[in-house]
Amino acid sequence: MLVSQWIGLALLGLGYSVALIHGSLGLLVLPSLIALLCAGLLVNRPGRWQQGFGHGLFVLLALALALHWLPGFHGAKVIDKTVLSDGALPFSLYLNLDKPLIGFWLMLACPWVLTLGGKRLVAGTALALPGVIAACLGGAWLMGMIVWAPKWPEQAWLWTLNNLLLVSLTEELLFRGYIQGGLERLTNNKHLALLLAATLFGLAHLGAGWQWFALATLAGIGYGLAYRFGGLFAAVLCHFGLNLVHFTSFTYPMLVPG
Repeated sequence: MLVSQWIGLALLGLGYSVALIHGSLGLLVLPSLIALLCAGLLVNRPGRWQQGFGHGLFVLLALALALHWLPGFHGAKVIDKTVLSDGALPFSLYLNLDKPLIGFWLMLACPWVLTLGGKRLVAGTALALPGVIAACLGGAWLMGMIVWAPKWPEQAWLWTLNNLLLVSLTEELLFRGYIQGGLERLTNNKHLALLLAATLFGLAHLGAGWQWFALATLAGIGYGLAYRFGGLFAAVLCHFGLNLVHFTSFTYPMLVPG
């Protein structure tokens, strides 16, 4: 196993053992963990049909984990219907333990998703982040979703850690490392891979409305460019950077529709 896989396995074991002791996990998580283990074993088998079945199983499990459909996970609510900006919708935050399993599975079963970028990390981030911030937050402002509202509430550090580790990192491992990187490997077409991954990222936000679909797709293109030129962690930094500027400088999560 690679060093990154050992680190991921150690963090997974430690974190989820603590969660089990504190009641944030129930025994009903075992079928989900066993299914993820089976998917990981299958994708590393030599047979094409075994690999295909393993990836298909993982995609179904990832969808269920992201939508919080699987039993046994008890995310702690750490922010409860708090209005963070004048005129904003109330915001709640859960520390969910199901969605991060997507990222852990990818690091353990598909270490090829960890394209580090090397010296290109800073350049890739610097290339994409300003454009992503201007396009997405500018678009949200033009659509009347946000206004200028600088702040640093008492919950900010908790939001920051959650958004970096449990949101930005997990989502970029899935959409850029796994989907965009996997499509590049399959089709040898970087442009198609980037656009498809960005569109799927937009569709994942469609439940919040067409505006969020459009903005998330636009953001996904920016993250995809950061991934292409600077590696996975450039995409993570762009994703987190946009979210952080949104949280600290503008209405969060958005203005009450009116």
